[in-house]
Amino acid sequence: MSKRVLIVDDEKNMRWVLGQALSSDGFEVVEAVDGNSALDSIAEQEPDVMVLDHRMPAPDGMEVLRKVRAKGMSFPIIMLTAHGNVALAVDAMKAGASEYLTKPFDLEELKLAIDKALQYSGLAAEVERLRGELNAEYDVQGIVASDPGMMAVLETVTKVAPTMATVMIYGESGTGKELIARAVHNLSERATKPFVSVSAGALPETLLESELFGYEKGAFTGAVTPKPGRFEMANGGTLFLDEIGDISPATQVKLLRVLQERRFERLGGTRSIEVDVRVVAATNQDLQQLIADGTFREDLFYRLNVVPVSLPPLRQRAGDVPLLVAHFLEKFNAGAKRMSPQALEALVKYPWPGNIRELENTIERIVILSHGDEIGVPDLPAEVRAGVSPADRPTTGFALPDDGVDLEEVELDLVRQALDRTGGSVPKSAKLLGLTAKTLEARMQRLGL
Repeated sequence: MSKRVLIVDDEKNMRWVLGQALSSDGFEVVEAVDGNSALDSIAEQEPDVMVLDHRMPAPDGMEVLRKVRAKGMSFPIIMLTAHGNVALAVDAMKAGASEYLTKPFDLEELKLAIDKALQYSGLAAEVERLRGELNAEYDVQGIVASDPGMMAVLETVTKVAPTMATVMIYGESGTGKELIARAVHNLSERATKPFVSVSAGALPETLLESELFGYEKGAFTGAVTPKPGRFEMANGGTLFLDEIGDISPATQVKLLRVLQERRFERLGGTRSIEVDVRVVAATNQDLQQLIADGTFREDLFYRLNVVPVSLPPLRQRAGDVPLLVAHFLEKFNAGAKRMSPQALEALVKYPWPGNIRELENTIERIVILSHGDEIGVPDLPAEVRAGVSPADRPTTGFALPDDGVDLEEVELDLVRQALDRTGGSVPKSAKLLGLTAKTLEARMQRLGL
């Protein structure tokens, strides 16, 4: 993707000379004739670097520099002037200039300054990305497994990671789909480039589109400044699209185009942006069924499903539970605390409907709340002790039919059944229904019995 250079100079010949030289080196060149035009251009789309003349009609270069930095924009700015002196250079650097060149200067000197500024800018962005990953508690060693099915998954990941193939990860919530996506990224040649994640299911359709593709100023109400999307942020690296089955048909069309052509336009924009992004997608849904239902594009499915990877739920790899428990005890600094054999057996037998995420949260809670060095069965949550998840517990009372009921008819029928069973005895019928005799008599009167 060509780097965008904004040249700001009130001298037409200077803009032409710089524009020709930088265009021949592959830069996308945009020109501004004065400070106001430069600020307008930046508001429309931020450049990757700006070459800014100091002496211009108001606002001059220094004022433009200060306004840009005051808005929090961090792209590199190279100041030019024919009237430079040490004090002016110091002021410019203090105000946020990346470099300072005095006219006349050699074009190669300017190109070197631009290259250096872009390198520093890229390094700064990389530092921010790595800091964000550290803060996000990233840990590729979190893939703890000995189960044959899971080991086969890791073998597939190892084989496919160095290639350019698109990977489709299937699995229930909490099985570690993003961890696998990160492993694909970190074992690839893109490991030093960004890994950008977006959950399609967590965003409304309109917001998802702007998050993926970015937008230009004025694209919609509230778009006061242009913003790059996740595809641009992931350029050179990997984009992880979680819950892919939840995206709308309109966004599916745009996503398909990016996968086919490696280019797109921001919302409200006309400039085509090329990107080099590897896509790893994930879902907990049956995409074949979504295709049959007409809610997911078949051509997009085949684009994404180049290498499918299916993660087994934790209940199908119960043998990994002791390993995971040990891993999480260490992660949550359990110290001398250890799991008793009976407690560990209960953890292994529990079905874990929330998979590894539920197990992790459970261990963290136990470490915080348990007393003593041995964690026993009484320290476990009630559902683990019972061996049945809350969702699988038998319900009491009556299951509500899909088409609903007439509550008064149900009440009337139950009271009649109680009276029939007790031979018309109100006290005995009341006992069967969990009522007092007086309450039942009132209800019988209301129901016309």
